[in-house]
Amino acid sequence: MNEMVPLLKRLIQFRSVADRPDEITACADFTERWLTEAGLTVNRMEVNGTPSLWVTPTADAAPVLLMAHFDVVPAGDELFTPREDGGRLYGRGAVDDKYAVALCMVLVKAWLDRLRAEGKGQEALPFGVLLTGDEETGGFNGAGEALKRVSCDYCVALDGGSPERLVVREKGIVRLNLTARGKGAHGARPWLGDNAIDTLLDDLVRVRRHFMETREDHWHRTLNIGCIQGGSAVNQVPGEARAKLDIRYTEADDPHALIEAIRADVASEVEVVSVDTLFNGGDGPVTRYLAELAGNIEKVAEHASSDARFLNRTGTPGVIWGPQGNMSQHTDQEHVEIESLYSLYGVLDRFAEAVFNHEVTLRP
Repeated sequence: MNEMVPLLKRLIQFRSVADRPDEITACADFTERWLTEAGLTVNRMEVNGTPSLWVTPTADAAPVLLMAHFDVVPAGDELFTPREDGGRLYGRGAVDDKYAVALCMVLVKAWLDRLRAEGKGQEALPFGVLLTGDEETGGFNGAGEALKRVSCDYCVALDGGSPERLVVREKGIVRLNLTARGKGAHGARPWLGDNAIDTLLDDLVRVRRHFMETREDHWHRTLNIGCIQGGSAVNQVPGEARAKLDIRYTEADDPHALIEAIRADVASEVEVVSVDTLFNGGDGPVTRYLAELAGNIEKVAEHASSDARFLNRTGTPGVIWGPQGNMSQHTDQEHVEIESLYSLYGVLDRFAEAVFNHEVTLRP
């Protein structure tokens, strides 16, 4: 366990952002080499240049799968130099999500060492790990493809939550582009044109009418108008205007019906960029056991999205969990509370022990 922080510091030094695929590959190479030198058999897959690594007890299958990612969002140079201060480790990826990569690496190595002392090998592991390289850009080439090959009875996605909160649901995402078309003209004679911005603004008012529900916990569909573009000069009537919409939906929504309702209400062209499923890990006996093992912590829903959503394709139950990062993900103060990282490791180790000793039943 003491290896985790030094290993995390090394991982943070890789600038594994989407526009540096060489660094993502270098981070994957380092991780693979470390696991291999620990005596583990590592599987590797690359899809469209995105590397994924997994270690499982049998070919592409594990009773429990721990899932993490080693890509990060962009940051200034200083965030790729890790530093400790006041019980916290600061740096890009400290809590999103390289802590999880380090934890998975150290935990699976420790278990292999324990099994070898008993005359057993990797085939006796009670869990496996999956580490991917594109979660921050959608996860389609990483977990989205790897989970077509790697199966499990239960998954812990180490990419969210907190020591007191197990995430059992996440919203789905719909991304739409709206394009309004009009007729250009001189700004002094607007009656000769058809202002596309006017059309787009009217359409956005209509779109907002589909998102009027409010609840205290905000567990309802939401709309963010993320980008608006139109016109190139103040004295021109714009002939085209565009908006990008970020929609989050819950299990109460039919995303495709919502898209069609929006399309019917607006004059603009509606382009469906993507429709990503939501995550619903369930609240079965394994989740309740893990929550109790962690100190009867709360099971919650979150509004963001992660690679855990890919588990829904096979109906695999699971949770999203992590250490204390004080909501610092993606900020210039990103950090992880070191003691909470050790605590998380301890609970996952005990959970693996329970699976190994058949104290918890993974399959009904």
